[in-house]
Amino acid sequence: MTETPVSPAVAAQSRRSQVLAWSLWDWGSAAFNAVIVTFVFSVYLTDAVGEDLPGPVSASSWLGWSIGAASLVLAVLAPVSGQRGDATGRRKRTLGLLTAGVIVITAGLFFVKDDYHYLWLGLALFAAGTVLFELAQVPYFAMLRQVSTPDDVGRVSGIGWAFGYLGGIVLLLICYAGFVVGDGGLLGLPTDDGFNIRLIALLAAGWFAIFAIPLFRSVPELPASASPVPAAGFFESYRILFADLRTMWRDERGTALFLAASALYRDGLTGVFTFGAIIAVSVYGIAKDDVLIFGVVANVIAAVGAWFAGRLDDTAGPRRVIVFSLSCMIVAGVVLLFLSGPAAFWTLGLVLCLFVGPAQSASRTYLIRLTPVGKEGQHFGLYAMTGRAVSFLSPVLFGLFAFLGGDDRWGILGIVLVLVVGLLALLKVPVELEDRARTSA
Repeated sequence: MTETPVSPAVAAQSRRSQVLAWSLWDWGSAAFNAVIVTFVFSVYLTDAVGEDLPGPVSASSWLGWSIGAASLVLAVLAPVSGQRGDATGRRKRTLGLLTAGVIVITAGLFFVKDDYHYLWLGLALFAAGTVLFELAQVPYFAMLRQVSTPDDVGRVSGIGWAFGYLGGIVLLLICYAGFVVGDGGLLGLPTDDGFNIRLIALLAAGWFAIFAIPLFRSVPELPASASPVPAAGFFESYRILFADLRTMWRDERGTALFLAASALYRDGLTGVFTFGAIIAVSVYGIAKDDVLIFGVVANVIAAVGAWFAGRLDDTAGPRRVIVFSLSCMIVAGVVLLFLSGPAAFWTLGLVLCLFVGPAQSASRTYLIRLTPVGKEGQHFGLYAMTGRAVSFLSPVLFGLFAFLGGDDRWGILGIVLVLVVGLLALLKVPVELEDRARTSA
């Protein structure tokens, strides 16, 4: 906790105020990730705004294509964005601008009325917000080293991830009770033109803004002198990036292999939450009204898992946490495949969620430990890019196996397969990097 830092980019000790401030950004960002992207506004766009969309292409297809376009833009911009934040000493400034952009776009969704003529505005804002949000996570993840030490980086990462899950739960419950349940929620809001849902966008924007402020007040800016990456223009940054990638493949191949492996299994982790509600209803007989309850419990379980696994991360190492978590998820998924009924889904579905948080949190700490000081932004940019590059795997394989098996149940096998391939790829990462990952920062 009191180790002397080798650079201004490394914390001399963890301060509770900075850890809390950093974690609150995760709590606040759940307003966009959970409310806008996952549970509320994406459904509003497809099932309400675009319900009467003329033509052969559905609103859901347009939403999928817009997300695909956003992923392409993100894959191009993320590594260079992180690199430039490192090189210029403007990591916090970059995060501030991107956070402000997400907040403004989220508030702008208020103007998307329940009319298909507004679908294009909604899709444009949704895609732009997705790009800015994912780009914002690059400098945010990179700040982990600024608020933690090698002795407690796993614990701090787990706290942040748990805050993200819990923040999403709290806000979702507020939205559901106050704005959605019944006719306009407990507040009795008008529902014409989707007014109650549009107000949720304003609430989400304000929520993110309020809880993002502590980070910018408490966590210091990264000095440019702390980064070995030279400052360069936008296009020159790509030349530097490609040169660094060649060097990584030659001298730090283990890091490159980890980026590839984590991209695979992280897509499987995403698939667990993406398709969990679908199979809960269509396969295991969970009532639609109970899906939200399951979602709340699942997020609490994931938060608890991330919180406690953070301690294990610091003692046993992140690689072991990831391998154990993925192995347990694969076993639970295979067993679930051959069971039926709500009780089976509640039990094994929550087992799956218990290990999602630890795998996500430990992946972040594993990369931060493998990353040279001052290159955090660039490496987390690559982390985002590789993740987006394979983000089609779980959806495609879920659909393929469900089609071949004639039942959504067999889609579980597609997600399990992605987790298996990701685990096998992770096992190819040299074991000796485990000790390096546990002692470096």
